[in-house]
Order: sequence, then structure tokens, then C-alpha cells
Amino acid sequence: MSTVSFESLHWLRRFLDGTPGDDQVGGRPRQVPKVCWSRVTPATAPHPTLRLWSVEMGSELGLEAGHEKILGGSVSVKGMDSYAQRYGGHQFGHWAGQLGDGRAITLGEVKTASDVLELQLKGAGTTPYSRTADGKAVLRSSIREFLCSEAMHHLGVPTTRALSLVTTGEAVVRDVLYNGNPAPEPGAVVCRVAPSFLRFGSFQIHAAMGDRKTLATLVEHTVKHHFPDHHVNDDEGRVAWLERIAEDTAVMIAHWNRVGFVHGVMNTDNMSIHGLTIDYGPYGWLEDYNPNWTPNTTDASRRRYRYGQQAHIGAWNIARFLESIGPLMEEPEHLHEVLNTYYAAYEKHNSSMWAEKLGMDELRESDAPLLEDLVALLQKVETDMTVFFRLLSSLEEPKIKYLQTAFYDVTQCPEDEWNGWLNQWWQRVKGEPNRERMRRANPKYVLRNWMAQKAIEAAEEEDFSVAETLYQLLKKPYDEQPEFENEWFKKRPEWARNKVGCSMLSCSS
Repeated sequence: MSTVSFESLHWLRRFLDGTPGDDQVGGRPRQVPKVCWSRVTPATAPHPTLRLWSVEMGSELGLEAGHEKILGGSVSVKGMDSYAQRYGGHQFGHWAGQLGDGRAITLGEVKTASDVLELQLKGAGTTPYSRTADGKAVLRSSIREFLCSEAMHHLGVPTTRALSLVTTGEAVVRDVLYNGNPAPEPGAVVCRVAPSFLRFGSFQIHAAMGDRKTLATLVEHTVKHHFPDHHVNDDEGRVAWLERIAEDTAVMIAHWNRVGFVHGVMNTDNMSIHGLTIDYGPYGWLEDYNPNWTPNTTDASRRRYRYGQQAHIGAWNIARFLESIGPLMEEPEHLHEVLNTYYAAYEKHNSSMWAEKLGMDELRESDAPLLEDLVALLQKVETDMTVFFRLLSSLEEPKIKYLQTAFYDVTQCPEDEWNGWLNQWWQRVKGEPNRERMRRANPKYVLRNWMAQKAIEAAEEEDFSVAETLYQLLKKPYDEQPEFENEWFKKRPEWARNKVGCSMLSCSS
């Protein structure tokens, strides 16, 4: 694809033209009723410097690396019409009212050869939805977002993408764990990309305010531009559209569970209508297989968003989204069909992914005890999820001794129980598991928090080589890549067990 400049990108303004907006440009944080967006000008970065660039995302847009001033928020070009989106949401199970893009500013929509993509700067300054915050982002959280967005894409997990990471040259004060210890950190801006950044909360806010007119307008705009094979002319059409969103959401969460990803903050304002992983904050990857683990210190007492509950929270969030569409339904009881679709879709895709992880063509009802015993055994002693399943993918003989490097303390490993399970599994697959299928389902490399932390600490010393290495490594997460094996294919190092940024993160992460 030939390269272009930002100025010559084919900019669109479908969202601005198709939905109601704020009469005021920018301004202080405030309530903005009966609108979907407010125009905002990004803050000028004192010394914007491009640090990370997604070659694939750039290629899709037709852009070569560069454009620091634009991607740092300092310069606008013809065709851009930047804005922040208004939305609401349930946060940790409680309605939070108006939220909106508090530190995200959309530059606009770009038509490519195959799609229309929204480009959004995260960390580019205050908006009417910033509440008491400064709208900025720090290098730490920006590296985590850039690397994880791209890593998830290459894992085959539905996700928003990242185009660039630009440091701003200014200090941003953050309290990492919200414990009264604020400190200055390097500022940064990530340009993230998606078909849109509409989320469940985009619809909830209008329903909650009783603004049926704006709600209907937003639904019609959304279906017209993002679900053109659907319609919302009647209840049947609305239900079919909602079932599509429900299934896409179920597929996304099944993928999260397949690779051991924990989102950490599954509020309804963090749930994309496209079934994409969105808003990378206090996420984490399972080190030991612990269904009760969450990386988010804000959720430490309730563990609402723990790994083992993600599918249930997905259903809860879908239910809240359905409630917001209820005012447009002639017979709202039909919305129950959508929730049933979500549960059925999750069950189907989760079963399929377990079959892939275990090298089977399909998971039968009779396999339920085998799977239950596996999940129980994985929790008996500290067992690295990624290492275990990757080694299982190459197992030539059903003996636990070949999987010992997955255990944090080999002396505590219940060998007899494991050998018994492995023999049952071996008989089930007739000694010939589909290893190629297993390797495609069980990644060798994922962005563990301790890996991201090493990249962050180096970058804070002006060394972005670790981040670049991880970006390249995680483009091929299912490949062996023996040159990286010793450094990156291993259990969590002991230094990372209780380290901030590795085992503990907050919403500022």
C-alpha cells in the first residue's frame, strides 16, 4: 500500500454529523445533557517524541512512522474534528452517572481501503468529562496499553489496536496505588484505533436520563454505520442486532479465558459494542492458575472482576445494556432472548476453545469429569498456566515429569494424581492429540505483567529497546522463537511476586 500523510487521509465525520453534540467547545468538566459528544482540542505536548510504532496498523492506514506532533496532540490537520464522547456506566456494580472520555480525545474517523477506523489519543488533556482529573496519561500505563493492544491482536483476541506511543516531555503526577503517595512520572500519549469506541455506557447514559430521542438517534447511527446487515425498524430487528453484540462479547471473553487474560475492570463503560477488548488499565495475565485472581487493587476485597467470573460479569453487563435499549422496544420481554443467546454462545465457544487447548476435535458431554479434574489439579499447587499448556502441546508420553517446569514448587506436585489425569487424557485422544491445534490455542508468549514492568523500568531510563523487543516477540506468540525462550518463556520471577506493577495494579495503571 502506498504511504500517505496525515493531511491526505480520507477523514470522515459520521459520528459528529449523525448524533447530537455539545454547543460549547472544550470547557471545564461539567454535566452535558442530551448529547453524545463534545468538541475538544488536545493539549499541546512540550516535546513530543515517537517511541513505539505499530508497523501493521500504520500500513493499514497507509502511514509511515513519524507524525509526533499530531500523535502527541500538538498539531491538527485539515479534516480532523476532535471530540470526546459522552457515556455513563456501572462501575463495580453501581451506577456512576455521566462518565465519558475523561482522558481520551478522538481525532476523527478515517476511511481506509477496507474499513472506517476511529483514531483516538489517550492522555491528550482534559475534556468536559475529566471530572477532577487532568486528562493526561503516564508512560507506564501507555506502554502497557500499546503492547497489550498489539499482543492481543496477534493472539487472535478481539481488541482495539494501537498505532503509536509518543512521550510528551512533561511530568504527570500520579498516585500509583491510591495510597497517598503521589509522584511525578513521564507523560505519554497512545493513539488507539477501532471501528468505533462506542460502548454499553454510550447507550446507558441516555436511557438513564430518560432521553429517548438521543438514545434512538444513537442506535440508528450505530446500526447504519457499524452493523449494516442489521436494522432496528422493529423488535425482531433490534433483538437480532443485540444478539450479534451478545455473541461477539461472549467470543471475546472466551478468548480472554483461553489465554489467561484478566481485564481487571469490566465496568459497563469498558465494554465495546463491537466485542473488542477495550480500555487496558489494571489488566493482568494468570501466572499460577488461580480463578480467584484479579490484578486490580481497587477490587481486592470483593474480587468482582476475577478471572473465574469474567463470563458471568459479561452476562451482567449485557443485561444492563439490554435495559438501556428497553425504552425502544415495543415488547421488552423479547430482550430475554438476547441474554439466552449470550449464555449459549459463551458455552459453545468456551467448549470449543477447551477442546483446542486439549487437542480434541470437540468436547463431549462425557469429557466434563476430565475437564473438572484438570481445573482442580491446576489449583492444587502453584502452576503456571501458560507454561503448562504449552508444554502439554508437545507431550510425547503421559508423564508429569515432562511438565515439571510449569510448577513453582516441584516438591509439592501431586505426581500420582497428575499421572492419573494424563493417562485418562491420553486415552481420550488415543495417544494422538492434535498438537498443531493445541499450539494454535496455547500461546508460548503472552504479555505477563513482569515483562511489561521490565519494559517500563527501562523506558523510564530512556531505553525503549525492551518495549520494542516485546512488541516484536508478541507478534508471533504461537511460534517457538528459540532466541527469546530463555528470557521470556518462563514462570514469573520471584522478584515479581509482590511487586507493584506485576501483582498489584490500580485504575491509574
